[in-house]
Amino acid sequence: MKKNIKTTEAIFPMPVLMIATYNEDGSVDVMNAAWGTMLERDHVILNLTESHKTVQNIKRNKGFTVSIADAKHVVEADFFGVVSANDDDKKFEKSRLSAQKSKLVNAPIINEFPICLECEFIEYQSDKYGCGVIAKVVNVSAEEDVLKDGKVDVDKLQAIAFDPYTHGYYKVSGRVGNAFRDGLKLLK
Repeated sequence: MKKNIKTTEAIFPMPVLMIATYNEDGSVDVMNAAWGTMLERDHVILNLTESHKTVQNIKRNKGFTVSIADAKHVVEADFFGVVSANDDDKKFEKSRLSAQKSKLVNAPIINEFPICLECEFIEYQSDKYGCGVIAKVVNVSAEEDVLKDGKVDVDKLQAIAFDPYTHGYYKVSGRVGNAFRDGLKLLK
């Protein structure tokens, strides 16, 4: 029997996304965002409020990157979620991570995170049910050590997911089925 619980943030897993931009002075800003996903094949959507310095940077620079956090960098990923760039202008430096400039958008690529989506800003929706940042993905790059036969191997990636029930991070791994195939068994 199901029991009612006291949370409305109940979708699990939630991604642990690192959103990277440049501040007005050219320094790197990174924030942790769990409320983001693919809007369609080549578009992302991030449910972020305009109070975030990152959103201000995205709107000004017209670009940003989205990296998928991994188990090796859970401390840094969490740091980017608990410290605001509005309060600490040395936030990225304190993480001891490194970045390089994207060749396609005006945003940094964080070198240590294994996958990076380079995104062109399209619009910001701010009404009551607005979704926040919408952008087009113009490139995706992945470290070779997380690839198998040219595709991302989720077990090698060791991506982490956020658990809104206990505020934990969990490693995403262990394939359990085949999309678009296993369900066909019920047609027989």
